[in-house]
Amino acid sequence: MSASHTPEGASGAGKSTVADLLLRFYDPSEGHVKVDGVDVQTLSRSWLRSQMAVVPQHTFLFAGSIAANIRLGKSNATDEEVRRAAKEAHVTPFVDPLPKGFEETVGERGVRLSGGEIQRIAIARALVRQPKVLILDEATSNLDSESERAVQSALQDVMHGRTTLIIAHRLSTAARADRILVLRKGEVVEQGSHSGLLSQGGVYASMYRTYSSGVIDEPL
Repeated sequence: MSASHTPEGASGAGKSTVADLLLRFYDPSEGHVKVDGVDVQTLSRSWLRSQMAVVPQHTFLFAGSIAANIRLGKSNATDEEVRRAAKEAHVTPFVDPLPKGFEETVGERGVRLSGGEIQRIAIARALVRQPKVLILDEATSNLDSESERAVQSALQDVMHGRTTLIIAHRLSTAARADRILVLRKGEVVEQGSHSGLLSQGGVYASMYRTYSSGVIDEPL
């Protein structure tokens, strides 16, 4: 299975809960969560989580090197694996000019880096694990427009060839997905492609018209 899916909805609609259920941080009280047709409750938590990687909204970097921060995703990653993940995540362009390259320290909590650079390191950290499923949990929601564009460019490349779950409230993010699920109070009220949902003229179309009109930056 290779596709990008976006749960879309307001804060509290249940978007992040979808990721928690996939990773089995808790199990549903009713119904089933399936991956490739397999109920996740039949799979061990350790195995399931070894197949997935999450890029969170708030990324923690410790005051070590860029390479060491990427290796948090896989402690025994080789230099080649670190560099490959960094290239995929568009980390290399801002690392190569640095005097120490990947051994350059980032400062406490990544203080020497921009928000976009921190998130691209977070993406590399996830990719070094070579996950079959990549979960992006509001990964660009705290970035300014320029940083968001840089991260989105990286994400467009890394989503190819793997299933990606993009949890977002920004319509600019959701519109890029192959399939969008619109959530309201924990329920899917609409689903389809960006163009398909616009043609339906429902909840998503209404939100997107508001966004496109420039009345507000993001309708949610």
